[in-house]
Amino acid sequence: MSGRKITIEPVTRIEGHERDTIHLNEAGAVEQTFLHVDEFRGLEKFSEGRPYFEMPQITQRICGICPVSHHLASAKACDAILGVDPPRPAKLLRELMHMGQYVQSHGMHFFHLAAPDLLLGFDSDPRTRNVFGIIQANPELALKAVNLRRYGQQIIERLGGKRVHPNLAVPGGVNAPLRPADRDAIAAERDEQLAFAQEALTILKAWISQNGDLAGHFAAFPSNYMGLANDQGALELYEGQVNVRNREGQSLGRFPTQAYLDCVAEHVEPWSFLKFPYYRPLGWPQGGYRVGPLGRLNTAAEIATPLANLELKAFKQTGNGRPVEGSLYYHYARLIELLYALERIGDILDDKEILGTDIRAYGTGKLTGHGIGIIEAPRGTLIHDYTTDADGLLVRVNLIVATGHNNWAMNEAVGTVARAFVVGNELTEGMLNRVEAAIRCYDPCLSCSTHAIGQMPLEIVLRSANGTALDRRVR
Repeated sequence: MSGRKITIEPVTRIEGHERDTIHLNEAGAVEQTFLHVDEFRGLEKFSEGRPYFEMPQITQRICGICPVSHHLASAKACDAILGVDPPRPAKLLRELMHMGQYVQSHGMHFFHLAAPDLLLGFDSDPRTRNVFGIIQANPELALKAVNLRRYGQQIIERLGGKRVHPNLAVPGGVNAPLRPADRDAIAAERDEQLAFAQEALTILKAWISQNGDLAGHFAAFPSNYMGLANDQGALELYEGQVNVRNREGQSLGRFPTQAYLDCVAEHVEPWSFLKFPYYRPLGWPQGGYRVGPLGRLNTAAEIATPLANLELKAFKQTGNGRPVEGSLYYHYARLIELLYALERIGDILDDKEILGTDIRAYGTGKLTGHGIGIIEAPRGTLIHDYTTDADGLLVRVNLIVATGHNNWAMNEAVGTVARAFVVGNELTEGMLNRVEAAIRCYDPCLSCSTHAIGQMPLEIVLRSANGTALDRRVR
C-alpha cells in the first residue's frame, strides 16, 4: 500500500475554520501531521490610519465569541497612548465585564463543545455527539449550562449595552458607572451559578478519576508555559506581569507589558496563516509554549479566591511537583477558572467603589505615541501593541492572540494524538474525532488569530456555467 493523506475538514466544535492533514507511510502509520488555518483576517493592516481611540470598538469585531478581551486589551493600550492610569472604579468595572466573559466563554466551551466527547464518548454516534446529545442525555445539566452562559452574557450587557460587541471601555476608563439595580441583579444570581460551577467540577473530576490514564497521556507533551500573575505569583486575568515557566516548572522570568518583544518572537510556516510565537531567549522551536487555562495554572503559585485556590492545590497534585502536561487537563483548569471568575464577581460587587462615578482619566492631551495592552483572554494571553503619529493616527498595529500563542502546541497535540490513535489500515471515525478533540482542548478562536507576513497567496479561478475552468491567476 502506498502512503496516504487523511484530511479532516472541517474540524468541528471550534470557533473558526481549520483542517488537519495526517500523512501516513506505506505501512499505514502516521508519519507527519499538519494543522492548517486557511482563513485570513487583515485587521492589523486595515486599522492603520484610524484614530487610536476607535480601536476598543474596532478590534472586538475580530470575533463574536471573545470580543470583550479585545475590547479591554485595546483599551489598556489606549490608556498607555493617552498616558493615564484609569480610576479604580473604572478598573473594577472593566474587570467585572471581563469576569462575565470568562463565565460565558468557559461555560460554553465545556458544556457545548468539549462535554459531548467526555460525557457521551469519543466513539459515540457523531449525529448525537453534540450539544443536542447532552440535552437528551441530561436535560437538567444542559439547562443549567445554558443558564450559566446567559448569566455571563447578561453581565456584559448590563455594563456595555450589548451581549456581543459591548460599549464600555474608553481610553482612560469607562463611559458609564454601574447602576445599583444592575449590581443587585448580578449579585442575586451569583451564588446559584457558583454552586453550578462546583457541580461541573465534580462531574469532570469524576470523569478524570475513571479515565486517569487517558487524561494523563492524551496529547501530553513537555512544553513551556505562560500566563499573567501578580507580584506574589497569584493568578491574574486583567492585571499583572507575564510569567514564563519551563518544562520542569522552573521560572524563566517575568516581564512587564512594555518588554514583551524582548521575550516573544514569531515564526512563520508556509502552510498556515497562523504564526508561531515562541519564547525568544530559547529560540525556535525549543521556545514553544502553552497559554490559556493550563498554561496559567501551571505558572500560577496560587489563586486569590478560596474555593478556586483549593481546586488549584488539588490540580497541581496531578503533576507531582511538575507541570500538568495532558491536554485534556485544559478542561479541568478551565472549570477552576470559571469558579474563580464567579468568586471574583462577588468580590467586585462587594467593593465599596464599584458604584463610584470617578470613572475616567483624561490626561493632558499630549500623546505618548505608543501603547501596549496585555490581558488574559479565556483562551490565553492577548497582546495589543499600537504606534501612533503625533495626531493619534495609527501607523502600526501588532496583535498576538491567544490561539496564535498556542499554535505550536496545537500542532504538537494533533501529532501526538494521531500517532497514538490513528491506524491507517483500520481507520474509524472515532480515531479522527480524537484528533479533533485534541484541538478542542485549546478552545481555539481562529478568526481572532490569523495573520500573514509578506504577500498572502491568492488563487482565482474563472469557471463557466458548467464548471469548466476558463482562466486561472495565482499570486
